[in-house]
Amino acid sequence: MGDSFDAFRYISYLRSRWRWIAGSCAVAGGLSLVVSLMLPPQYTATARIVIEPPAGSDGRMSLAVSPIYFESLRTYEHFASSDSLFQNAIAKFGLRSLMGAGPIEGIKKRVLRVETVRNTRILEIAATLPDPRKAQALAQFLAESTVDMNRSMVSDSDRELLQGMERQERETQERLEKTEAARTRLFAHEPVDDLQSSLSQTGYLRANIEEQEKSVELELADLAERAKQASAGDLAEIQKQESNARVRQQQMQKQLRELDRRNADRERELSLRTSHRDQVDAERKVVQDELTAIETKLREARSEAGFRGERLRVVDPGIVPERPSSPNIPLNVLAALFLGLVLPLIFLTLQMSYQEQRAGARRSGFQTVRASSDE
Repeated sequence: MGDSFDAFRYISYLRSRWRWIAGSCAVAGGLSLVVSLMLPPQYTATARIVIEPPAGSDGRMSLAVSPIYFESLRTYEHFASSDSLFQNAIAKFGLRSLMGAGPIEGIKKRVLRVETVRNTRILEIAATLPDPRKAQALAQFLAESTVDMNRSMVSDSDRELLQGMERQERETQERLEKTEAARTRLFAHEPVDDLQSSLSQTGYLRANIEEQEKSVELELADLAERAKQASAGDLAEIQKQESNARVRQQQMQKQLRELDRRNADRERELSLRTSHRDQVDAERKVVQDELTAIETKLREARSEAGFRGERLRVVDPGIVPERPSSPNIPLNVLAALFLGLVLPLIFLTLQMSYQEQRAGARRSGFQTVRASSDE
């Protein structure tokens, strides 16, 4: 009963002061309406950019994207909201005459809003100005400048990559030319054809001498057989022929040993020169393979130039807004009416509580005095 009685008293107390509450709401709503009408209207134009994946990437990548990828796209927000770009916009559209002579950071905070739509590849650039046409022109200018900035960065990156690969190609080409020159000098200073021809001729000469030696051996065998059957008078002549044959045989054997020594020297020299040639040819082959690989990469890089990074494209330059974005008069009036209602209620509640506390204190004091007088 006590709670119902208190609630009844509270409602009655508020009803007794309804004019004061209504007046507060009326004053708050009226002031909000007047202030909202006095504020200059602001118009917001929004331009939109689509961020497309690199042209050379797998088409399935556009479907299987991760939150990390979407978070990385926020990098382009810094492109559109860069201080240098906004400073150029201030000079181009004369924003200081519209927004005052404040710092550029303050003007940008009031005028510009850049954000990536959640879980999409859409970048929104919103410009708010008192002039709707300038707001649309500013949003379009920032969007197109962002696209140009990204294209310029991709072009610079491609140019630096191509310059580095072209420099590597020139260096490899110079290495190949040096290797070719060293190979030419080696072939000139260390020919192998003469050595191979000499070895071939020596082989023929050795075979000829060996045939002659066999002939001499047959002759010696024949003389030995004749000596066994010869008379005393013929034996001296046979022995003389045998001595001459043995001298020729020794000379032939000496010639064969000399030929073998020369052949061994020539074969060692030929082996050494062939080894030098193989080494130079191997180096030349390695450099040629490097040059071929670099030229292939360079052709691929040139064909992919301009398509390596994300591509930005303005899909919506925005329109000239016809309705101001601020002040929002209905919202401002509703907020003022709400405050005009809540604040008096809080004040009246505190006032009623204070009055009840004072009344209770007076009753307690009166009861105390009465009890003392009765004693």
